[in-house]
Amino acid sequence: MNRKPDRPLSDDELHALVDGQGPLDDLAALQMRLADDPDAQARLAQWQRQRDALQRLHAQVLSEAVPANLLQAAQAGNAVRTSSNHWWRYGGMAAGVVMAFGAGWLANANWQKVGGREATAPSMASAQPEREFVRQAVLAHAVYAPEIRHPVEVSAQEQKHLVQWLSKRLDKPLKVPDLTAQGFDLVGGRLLPGEAGARAQFMFQDATGQRVTLYLGTMESVAAGVSGKETRFRFESQAAIPSFYWVDQGFGYALAGQLPRASLMQLAQ
Repeated sequence: MNRKPDRPLSDDELHALVDGQGPLDDLAALQMRLADDPDAQARLAQWQRQRDALQRLHAQVLSEAVPANLLQAAQAGNAVRTSSNHWWRYGGMAAGVVMAFGAGWLANANWQKVGGREATAPSMASAQPEREFVRQAVLAHAVYAPEIRHPVEVSAQEQKHLVQWLSKRLDKPLKVPDLTAQGFDLVGGRLLPGEAGARAQFMFQDATGQRVTLYLGTMESVAAGVSGKETRFRFESQAAIPSFYWVDQGFGYALAGQLPRASLMQLAQ
């Protein structure tokens, strides 16, 4: 029989367990306390799932070649370095290179191939809003899909209120797709920030606990040469989270979930 711990584990202590950071003796003591705290065990498992999902999301970046322009920026920083005593002056430059790599190159990964062949794009700049839109959709899925206690802001029990609220915030009449025929029921939804204003996320779950999310919102612009009234489906796979996205009359949609491509496409249609 487990005894009740003298003091619940704090968030800092749980983070130490998730990250494995700290003296071994301290971590061992936390593990002993964790054994007597079922609530903390559930929170720890949830955070570990979120950590793993985020790691999978960014894992493929490590195998990508560093873009030439970023290498040139880093080399330029080294060239103007006059003394090791002044290394701190270039901390901002190094951080900028890392941030540009993480935000920019991740968005560039696997975007030039669609359906096993090279996709045609008028320019990198014109396609950037769609790339960023899907990146945010996948990131939102990775963060909220593993949630146990608060996967959504408004539950399916208040679906009418949810739709009215998100429609008002996105300034567009929204409709929740009915995926019950495919075995997925609405969990609820939430409001999220976006590049061109508010974004919405609807979450669905099947009988096995598998979740998919529909992320939607106004696009900054539609890729050059493509009518804003045209609906286009494209498949994207960032790490272990595949997604189908499409743009219709300047409004973007991205359906993400850890499902086979065919199953995800069936839901998207």
